[in-house]
Amino acid sequence: MKTYLTHACLVTANTVVDDASVLIEDGHIVAINPESTKNVESISLNGQYLLPGLVDLHCDAIEKEIEPRPHAFFPTEFAIAQIDRQNASVGITTPFHAISFAHEEFGVRNNEKAAQIVRSLHDYQPQALVNNRVHCRYEITDPTGLPILLNLLQEDAIHLISLMDHTPGQGQFKDMQAYHNYLSRTYNKSAAEVSALAIKKIDQGADALERVKTLISQALSLGVQIASHDDDTPDRIASMQALGVHLSEFPINLETAQAAQKAGLQTIFGAPNLLRGQSQSGSIKAIDAIKHQVGDILCGDYSPASLLAAAFRIPELVGWSLPDAIALVTYNPAQAVNLSDRGEITPGKRADLIAVRCSHGFPQVTTTWVEGRIVYQCHYPI
Repeated sequence: MKTYLTHACLVTANTVVDDASVLIEDGHIVAINPESTKNVESISLNGQYLLPGLVDLHCDAIEKEIEPRPHAFFPTEFAIAQIDRQNASVGITTPFHAISFAHEEFGVRNNEKAAQIVRSLHDYQPQALVNNRVHCRYEITDPTGLPILLNLLQEDAIHLISLMDHTPGQGQFKDMQAYHNYLSRTYNKSAAEVSALAIKKIDQGADALERVKTLISQALSLGVQIASHDDDTPDRIASMQALGVHLSEFPINLETAQAAQKAGLQTIFGAPNLLRGQSQSGSIKAIDAIKHQVGDILCGDYSPASLLAAAFRIPELVGWSLPDAIALVTYNPAQAVNLSDRGEITPGKRADLIAVRCSHGFPQVTTTWVEGRIVYQCHYPI
């Protein structure tokens, strides 16, 4: 059966088309405004926006589903089912769950638990609502994580890798005080515990470059893209580019974001940063990166629901067109990781679509389709 979506406010790559229609068959978009249709299931969207399904390259919200409070763990399969439904409800049809490999650090952020989550996500996919993918975050000061990640790559369980270095004195933690403040506030660590962790990181960082080269070589040979994380200087960007990195997550300042763009690295900024109007760690505001044309992609970071809302805010904040803003959460991230079959509404692409209405100044998803199949639907009061 063909599905025929009518009376849509269609957001394409270049424009917004009022009262448009889209024909879907066998999980793909067949035509836009077809001249004739037969044997179709017709669904009127009554003027709602019709957008491509969102592609979220980095969101670690799954961690809170698994460990909502320190040392209080839910069963992994239960947590995956909840985040799967949450993503469907906010229009994210291709989420990349950010799973941290940081041995003996905190909660779910240790290698044994992280590997379990990755494999559980892979096993859950046949019954999932959305196209769940895995973004492995490797803490490069940890020598024990590398063999685990190499095994997961061979299992075809990883779809994106980012390189993290949370050693104090660079990146997110500009000095020891920032490192201490974060660990004491988030994980209730004492000053002595923070100091011991910092010393260990510094010691284990000596051989990090060789581990990074090994991981990047194996990943790229399998078609898995690499992102750097919290880049803080143009020199850091140059080093990452030389290693084969293609994405820069959360560059710390404007100068570094500009260097990334000049070097051909696409930049990723957090939607919560844009929606809140600030970075939680004092880095560049996402909206400033957008204003200076150095923000290529928005991600959910720690809040899946913020992704669509942030994209809809951009036109009013900086005067962009809605299609250009929506590309930051659809087409651009899909292209960055070589998912050329999605991210825009055009014939031949996957029918990953969302219907959206605006209520009280914010967009709300009413229907989500994944490969033409409705996976979420909500009837809001008129």
